[in-house]
Amino acid sequence: MQFEFRTIKSPVEDILLKEKGSKFLGFAYPVNDEKELKKFLDALKAEHPKATHHCYAFRLGLNGENYRANDDGEPSGSAGLPIYNQLLANDLTNILLVVVRYYGGTKLGVSGLVKAYKESAKMVLEEAEIITRELESVLEIHFGFNQQNVIFTLLNKFDGKILDFTTEQNCTITAMVKTSQKENISEVLSEMQHISFKFI
Repeated sequence: MQFEFRTIKSPVEDILLKEKGSKFLGFAYPVNDEKELKKFLDALKAEHPKATHHCYAFRLGLNGENYRANDDGEPSGSAGLPIYNQLLANDLTNILLVVVRYYGGTKLGVSGLVKAYKESAKMVLEEAEIITRELESVLEIHFGFNQQNVIFTLLNKFDGKILDFTTEQNCTITAMVKTSQKENISEVLSEMQHISFKFI
């Protein structure tokens, strides 16, 4: 099973391409779900209300199984697809790539548009830092107050990142762990007494 995917480290914004008077502004954002994606799209539309088109493509999921290419009024297949193909060419997922166009008065024709959107998307990705991220899972552990050290040691060993820790007579820790380590962690925790855990 695959536990890694390629994405970009941080947003890239305002990468400009000019073509026969039209301006193409490229943006890329690392995203984890459709809610985040919508937030970035809405923000760009608010920031560039006078732009003629906001064309985009995204891929979500380990193998980019959730994807869309949107021409936003440009001729079919002339904008969203060339942008999407750049994501495929770079094998990226969990990413949103948007090209905002300001029409400059000269029509580019379908082949001209394909070229401009492809070039714009390519320029954005050349500016981005591409990274390999590991899939992570959220783990919730319930244990007695006196077992704290054991749990902390265990999470440390597996590079767990603690998200939340409630300490009372009974403690609860929510941590982020590498999905590839799920089985190993489950095995160790199952052997401990007075501890319950679940992956969320």
